[in-house]
Amino acid sequence: MRLTMQHEFSLPRRQSNIMRLMSILVLSMSLGACTTVSSIKTGATATIDTIKTGTVKTLDKISVKTGIGNNPRDPLEGFNRAMFGFNEKLDEIALKPVAQAYQAVVPSFVQTAIGNFFGNIGDVWTAVNNLLQGKVTDGVNDFMRVAVNSTFGLGGLIDIASAGGIPKHREDFGQTLGVWGMRSGPYVVLPLLGASTLRDVIATPLDFKADLWSYTTPVSTRNVGSVVRLVDKRASFLDAGSLIEEAALDKYVFIRDAYLQRRAAEVNPDED
Repeated sequence: MRLTMQHEFSLPRRQSNIMRLMSILVLSMSLGACTTVSSIKTGATATIDTIKTGTVKTLDKISVKTGIGNNPRDPLEGFNRAMFGFNEKLDEIALKPVAQAYQAVVPSFVQTAIGNFFGNIGDVWTAVNNLLQGKVTDGVNDFMRVAVNSTFGLGGLIDIASAGGIPKHREDFGQTLGVWGMRSGPYVVLPLLGASTLRDVIATPLDFKADLWSYTTPVSTRNVGSVVRLVDKRASFLDAGSLIEEAALDKYVFIRDAYLQRRAAEVNPDED
């Protein structure tokens, strides 16, 4: 009886000791797990910080080389880049393939004739803008071009005027506003139309309104002619577009800077 009771009393003590050992073991494992998790977190944080630091340095280097985000002439760069991407995708999907097919199928002399025809129409608005800018000689020269090409050049299909020594000019109302003293304002990328400035955006509706082809009837002929005009113009830039893609580190920056420099030279040619 004494042995039995001693055995019964010793059993809870053993169980208690086992429970303590298990508690100590669980606690040790928990502390080890916490230490491991903490080490993982620390390592992950260090890795993320390293990636961030490297990214920032890379972006800084790109910014220094290309001027991204540092051009005061382009405060709308975020919007402009998005619109530039949209135009590029639209050109890639639709306009460029059509222009390539047009260039491959249509004989070169026909392409030249189409370009001359619409160029002759554009000379009328160029003449008006030259007169508005006070360049009377150039304005008269442009009207003479229209008269010569429209009569002896089969309605402008043949550029007789250039062959006869009458030079061609290209002027629009945006340039006229610039000559009148209006600043160009920030760079803007328009849907479909592409590179522009605030001054040119203001002038564009009048340029469209002054285009004599927009008054052609019937409407079906006008629409077909407008499409052909657009495709012909895009085809004329196919080679230039390929060179830009090969040479430019950042195509957006290259086109922006080239456009701004060209427009500045067109408004103030003496300062170029």
